[in-house]
Amino acid sequence: MSLLQTLLAFLAALTLLIFVHELGHYLVARWCGIKVVRFSIGFGRPLFSRRFGRDGTEWVIAAIPFGGYVKMLDEQGDETDSIAAADLPRTFSRQSLPKRAAVVVAGPLANFLLAIALYLLLNGVGVQEPVARLAPPPPQSAAAVAGLQAGDQIVSIGDRPVQSWYEVRIGLLDTVIDRAKISVGYERDAVLRTTWLDAAASSAQDLEKDYLADLGLSVAPGRISVSSVLPDSPAHEAALQPGDQILSVNGQSMAGARAFIEMVRSSAGSELAVELLRGSDRIRTVVVPRAHPSEREQDRGKPVGRIGAGISERLEMVEVRHLGLDGLQRSVAKTWEMSVFTLRMLGRMLVGELSWRNLSGPVAIADYAGQSARVGWQAYVSFLALISISLGVLNLLPIPVLDGGHLLYYGLEALRGRPLSERSMELTQKAGLALIGAMMFVALFNDLTRLIGS
Repeated sequence: MSLLQTLLAFLAALTLLIFVHELGHYLVARWCGIKVVRFSIGFGRPLFSRRFGRDGTEWVIAAIPFGGYVKMLDEQGDETDSIAAADLPRTFSRQSLPKRAAVVVAGPLANFLLAIALYLLLNGVGVQEPVARLAPPPPQSAAAVAGLQAGDQIVSIGDRPVQSWYEVRIGLLDTVIDRAKISVGYERDAVLRTTWLDAAASSAQDLEKDYLADLGLSVAPGRISVSSVLPDSPAHEAALQPGDQILSVNGQSMAGARAFIEMVRSSAGSELAVELLRGSDRIRTVVVPRAHPSEREQDRGKPVGRIGAGISERLEMVEVRHLGLDGLQRSVAKTWEMSVFTLRMLGRMLVGELSWRNLSGPVAIADYAGQSARVGWQAYVSFLALISISLGVLNLLPIPVLDGGHLLYYGLEALRGRPLSERSMELTQKAGLALIGAMMFVALFNDLTRLIGS
């Protein structure tokens, strides 16, 4: 079921993003008076084909979903004799340079507008995100050197106010890549303070890793609770009940559910003094993890303890919501910032300042689509917005065969006063295809490396 959900989420995302992109080309082409022959989602053999509209445009869903196209009436692609005389003024090749450029740029622009609309939706309904409250920073980490402590709540990154952990992550992304310093505002004991966080020692070569943890920043552990208790288990014998909040073990507060589970696993046969909060009552009990015969700690041969209870962790959350004009401004700003960031990432990869391991392909994108869909519709919508921005930026790159490559041709045509020769366009398009193929190979290699590694 998980694989099916991943595939469906990926195909739905791909279809929507391609449709919006091609719809941008189509609508502007029609607005410019150009006749559109075909609107295709995908390539290859048509699975669905219908003709609609005054011009009889063929709408197609094809077998290979990785892309799409809008075919316009064009003397360069059709035999001139086969085009009716009345349709010649409506061919793409006879349009003015500004009109042709407008048709080309409309596809990426549609992707940016989709991202703005999706962010506007999320800003309007509100998103539950972890509060930007800190866990204890490791000694000598950048956060510890900056004087940040457990319980501090970050309220601003540079001149940007933040509420949630996600906003902290986005706010520090450029700083980590640039290995620079940035001011961090935080609240401690109801007092607002400011410090400087230095990311000079951070490794930004692989942004798939937790770069915030590399700085010593991690979200404060949430409330640890018992979610279920098995009968005749150590947890049952210790009178643990679903809903109990775990406050401490052996007098030590727990840094999250994982820390509690690890303590249980390493304490088979040993007594653990557990302090609980049940309603408004504090309760102390003793639980003895039972050794599980089928599990041994790797390379040590020690028994693994279990108490027969489900443990959950609930982080402190905040609803991030921005309405009206504020929401629109933030949506536009976020789309712009992520577009610029994507360009900077690509530029740093080209000059070797950033690892090509950060380039993801269809396998990784499908995985992210499935993961976000399982988390919830808001995470999936956020994923769609990010991928839509990436698609828009990628298509604007000045690489022949992409929209940006056509814009480059038109720029040269404006400077020269005439189009490039067919031979020049053929050679540059072959080079563009080779470059795109190389990028796809690297992205797919990265995907398979991650898949094998996981």
